[in-house]
Amino acid sequence: MKTSGLSFGALRFGKRYFLINYGERHEFEVEQVLGNDDFKVKDIHTLERYRLKDLCQYGKGNDFELRELDA
Repeated sequence: MKTSGLSFGALRFGKRYFLINYGERHEFEVEQVLGNDDFKVKDIHTLERYRLKDLCQYGKGNDFELRELDA
């Protein structure tokens, strides 16, 4: 049985994570904690900034996974 990893409440400023949802993988760094389980993040590949809730606006798919990136 696969676990979904971390909860949004476990994310920390300055740390890097990956999120898989509906077949898409996003790797990002947390830049600001906004509260209510939302964060401003920066994609570590494109340097695009967005809110983490935007990645889950359509819900959590069967493949949902959130984990810290290895250093």
